[in-house]
Amino acid sequence: MARHRNVRGYNYDDDFDDDDLYGQSVEDDYCISPATAAQFIYSKRNRHSSFTEPLEEEVEDEDVNEEQDKPRASHTALSSVDQARLFSCLDHMREVLGESVSEQIMIDAAMQCQFDVPKALDLVFKQDCNTSMKPLTQDFPPTVRPAKGKARELPSMDTQSEIVPKVAKMTISGKKQKMGFDVPRATAEVNGQDATVCTRGQVLDDVIEEADSLQSQSPANTSQTSEDLTSTPSQGKSSGKSKRKINIKEELERRQGGKQLLNLVVIGHVDAGKSTLMGHLLYLLGHVNKRTMHKYEQESKKAGKASFAYAWVLDETGEERQRGVTMDVGMTKFETKTKVITLMDAPGHKDFIPNMITGAAQADVAILVVDASRGEFEAGFEAGGQTREHALLVRSLGVTQLAVAVNKMDQVNWQQERFCEVTSKLGHFLKQAGFKDSDVYYIPTSGLSGENLAKGSQISELTNWYKGPCLIDQIDYFKAPQRSVDKPFRLCASDVFKDQGSGFCVTGKIEAGYVQTGDRLLAMPPNESCTIKGITLHDEAVDWAAAGDHASLTLTGVDIIKINVGCVFCSPSDPIKACTRFRARVLIFNFDVPITQGFPVIIHYQTVSEPATIRKLISILHKSTGEVMKKKPKCLTKGMNAIIELQTQRPVALELYKDFKELGRFMLRYSGSSIAAGVVTEIKESN
Repeated sequence: MARHRNVRGYNYDDDFDDDDLYGQSVEDDYCISPATAAQFIYSKRNRHSSFTEPLEEEVEDEDVNEEQDKPRASHTALSSVDQARLFSCLDHMREVLGESVSEQIMIDAAMQCQFDVPKALDLVFKQDCNTSMKPLTQDFPPTVRPAKGKARELPSMDTQSEIVPKVAKMTISGKKQKMGFDVPRATAEVNGQDATVCTRGQVLDDVIEEADSLQSQSPANTSQTSEDLTSTPSQGKSSGKSKRKINIKEELERRQGGKQLLNLVVIGHVDAGKSTLMGHLLYLLGHVNKRTMHKYEQESKKAGKASFAYAWVLDETGEERQRGVTMDVGMTKFETKTKVITLMDAPGHKDFIPNMITGAAQADVAILVVDASRGEFEAGFEAGGQTREHALLVRSLGVTQLAVAVNKMDQVNWQQERFCEVTSKLGHFLKQAGFKDSDVYYIPTSGLSGENLAKGSQISELTNWYKGPCLIDQIDYFKAPQRSVDKPFRLCASDVFKDQGSGFCVTGKIEAGYVQTGDRLLAMPPNESCTIKGITLHDEAVDWAAAGDHASLTLTGVDIIKINVGCVFCSPSDPIKACTRFRARVLIFNFDVPITQGFPVIIHYQTVSEPATIRKLISILHKSTGEVMKKKPKCLTKGMNAIIELQTQRPVALELYKDFKELGRFMLRYSGSSIAAGVVTEIKESN
């Protein structure tokens, strides 16, 4: 069971897309630039032959001295001027070539080119490339010990690049960073320009994608050996950035094995047994294991509330368990034979009617729980009880199908007379509230004993006169409404909270359209754009969500301070309107105080609670035909149907009832009582 702030199923991998792949930067690995590091590695490799191949034994010191003196003797026949030019040329060539080429080769090249440094370097490069470049599949010759007294030449560049250790390297080029293995190129500087001597491998990932790019760049070297490829680590989650268009209707049919989605709210007077009834049902369906249930039983006994054990399945907060009263809307999910049910357990206490309205506004169908005990049903049904108000509220908010769970029937010994008495009183009122008799179903139950919940009861006192379905079967018989998946996206935030990592989360029911990870959204009324980084349905990360889903969206690109409960997230191409003044058609409930111009009210719209003032009384309408009976009335009394104009203190995102029925309904409350229900007919002022 999860409430709005439950993030147990959140995928935290998405929080690090904008950071380095392994949580480190270039500065952590290098104190110098990557290019300088590559040159340093190359130079060090040339200085120490142990990096490339082992030698049988080192050349003796006297041999080295003899080797160094021999080139000097080879040009003693030159004049003093030519010797000076030769030494100057060799000094320049050593600065470029270092120790990678023997001095005898440099002397020969300098003398052939008449001591011209650029030409001598070009000659050395050509000779070295011609002798060292070989096919990649060719075997390399074994190391041969040089003859004593002769200069030992370094192995070819191809051999060096074969055995050189692979160096993990991070490259920053204004694009996304990714790990790769680099086989550095052998380069030399000639006249201020880099000249490639010989290369066998190339840098795998010199230029990497930026964090926001959609595709990763393929490696430049397609002829890379299998050894190099297998040593390349994973290149991050770039494939997840690419977004494909989906056929939402096919995806909805495929999801959950073709089962339909249904949002169910449980309502009723306080202490009618709503939480116990649904908690026991979830236990019987296997959504709560025996170990957890035993724990709840022991803890509830210690707290002196042994009968509240099943209620603790849905009442998870300490305050709710201590007070024994549901305070917020508890939400969970279970499945029937043909439906996927999102269950919302609404509070029944009068002080928490605003929370109950929030749950009822997101529901498709409802279960009204009444207490069959003598005196208890009457207390909840008569004036001051919440049974009437709850039924009237859910009908005004668009719920047309209702199951009445006549609870605690075990306390009246499953008497048919008591059941008929309760249903007759309720049936008359529900018909006046707007429910059709064919859409209201009555089921005798016992939440504490679990009778007639998940399967038909075997108690003879009940089976003698009741032949109808059990509660879970009746839930399965409900008809799922048509979803507005073809309309522009709309989601009203019921909770906003900071998530671990970057971004923050908003939760709410998607009223229309569908959304995918990576989509851009517009938050109204702050009129701020944001990007969806992740989507979660019932603690499970998904790629998309559609109308009817209770989704949790992880958002980036907007400050959490600007987003409040009640903000509507919509499609930027078809945004919702935000206004402070609008006209509506309202139905006045059983309210004794006359409503006049300037009357203060509280508007409850989806998850929004906003103070407002009745600015104008436009006209009184006929209840059946809708014809104008009186213009500019002085006041409105109970039972009247009228057109009024409302003024809110802050902008509220609204839709016309004719365009979006789900977003066109609202409730008016005054001094703790619900006084009217209405639908938006005209938006007068937009911001």
